[in-house]
Amino acid sequence: MERLIERLQVARRALSTLQELTNKPDLSVVERDAAIQRFEYTFEAIWKTAQMFLSEVEGVTANSPKSAVRACWQAGLLSEENAQQALQMCETRNMTAHTYNETLALSVYRQIHAYADLLDIWLRAMEKKV
Repeated sequence: MERLIERLQVARRALSTLQELTNKPDLSVVERDAAIQRFEYTFEAIWKTAQMFLSEVEGVTANSPKSAVRACWQAGLLSEENAQQALQMCETRNMTAHTYNETLALSVYRQIHAYADLLDIWLRAMEKKV
């Protein structure tokens, strides 16, 4: 359980770095790209925390982000609507991690604030149960 608590803390710190840029108006291109990278590592930190949470608390194995989202929905950590949004967020994260495209970057950045809110909901649900 100690490792899970530590992972929750790391995920919370990652999320706070993302939130720092989602609340800042008029970002430069460099800051926008930094926000997208922060989204990527925050997403990774939270889904891997969910993976550990599911294993240690729920006794469920989730070997991928999408399976973790589905298992979290089934465990009551995410609403059905949030789970659907999280599955879309998985797709977005995959696109940003494997390619760079200016149009994609603009599109992702427009969603960053909503994604940060969703990641916060997901993380808070795990923190509440631990």
